Amino acid sequence: MSDLDGRMGGLTAGYDIKAKWDGERLRGRIGGHFGGKDIDLTLKGGEVDGRIGGVFGGFDAHGAVDGQRVEVRLGGRIDGDNVELKVGADSITGRFSGRIAGKDVELRRDGPTLHGRIGGRLDGKDVELQFGQIPPALAALAAVCAFKALEDEQNDASASGNSS
Repeated sequence: MSDLDGRMGGLTAGYDIKAKWDGERLRGRIGGHFGGKDIDLTLKGGEVDGRIGGVFGGFDAHGAVDGQRVEVRLGGRIDGDNVELKVGADSITGRFSGRIAGKDVELRRDGPTLHGRIGGRLDGKDVELQFGQIPPALAALAAVCAFKALEDEQNDASASGNSS
């Protein structure tokens, strides 16, 4: 069993990321007990399947993850986001949510640590993750899932604040 442990975003506007890896399944929590989502991803034969959040307040994850790439769809076919990452020896880079309206993913690997940023300088979030024996590509996918969950929560809060 190995742990994924880290943070997405800042101290006040961010999410903790904590999950356990059993060699095939990554299960844990993004965020806190109340303001967060469960993460449950299964990686088998280069294919990843899983869910972030609950039955109603979450999104699915399906696609390919291996030592060189991540090609995963988060959410549905119509209302979802693509994750396309290239995995190198000391970096994981790519895009989340499309070429035009999407976000850059720039993560550096230092031993069992991933650190960097998802999104731009103004609208992005910092990432710091300890991933132990978890495949680095899966750890990077978990970081993108945390980014999407945090972004979705912030967008929902902004929309509900504007409607009153």
